[in-house]
Amino acid sequence: MTSFDMFGSNVAPKNLWVGIGCQLGVSKFAIQQAIESVFAASDLDLATIAGLATLDRKANEVGLVAYCQESGLFLKTYAPERLNSVTMAHSSQLVATLVGTASVAEAAALCAAQTDILLVPKQKFRLDAESKAVTVAIARQDL
Repeated sequence: MTSFDMFGSNVAPKNLWVGIGCQLGVSKFAIQQAIESVFAASDLDLATIAGLATLDRKANEVGLVAYCQESGLFLKTYAPERLNSVTMAHSSQLVATLVGTASVAEAAALCAAQTDILLVPKQKFRLDAESKAVTVAIARQDL
C-alpha cells in the first residue's frame, strides 16, 4: 500500500513496529545505532517506523524514552503476561527468569503490529564489548 502527501509525492506508510529489549541503563545512542543497523541490514526505511514496543518495566528507561521523544515515535509497553501469550520460536529461559517473559523484542513487536509474523527476527546489538545490549525485532502492521 502506497500513500501520497497533499502534493502527490510518494509517502512511506508508518507500519513497522520495532520491538526493543535492552539492559538497564542503555544509552539513547546505543538504541539508535541498533535500530539503524538492523534497518540498514534489512534494507528497510527508517521513515516507516510507527513506533517502538517493549516490556512495561522499560517504560521509564531513560535512553529508550529519549530516543522515542527525539524521533517523535510512540512507545507501547506490555506486561509480561501479555508478552508470554505470544508463541515464539526464539525464547530465552534466562530472559524469562530476569524479567518474567521469555521474549521481549519479538513478542512486543508482534503485539504492537497486531500480527503473528515477524518481518525481522531478533537481532542483538552492542556498541562495543563493554556497552549495554539492545535487542531489536521488527513486525509489519497491516494498514
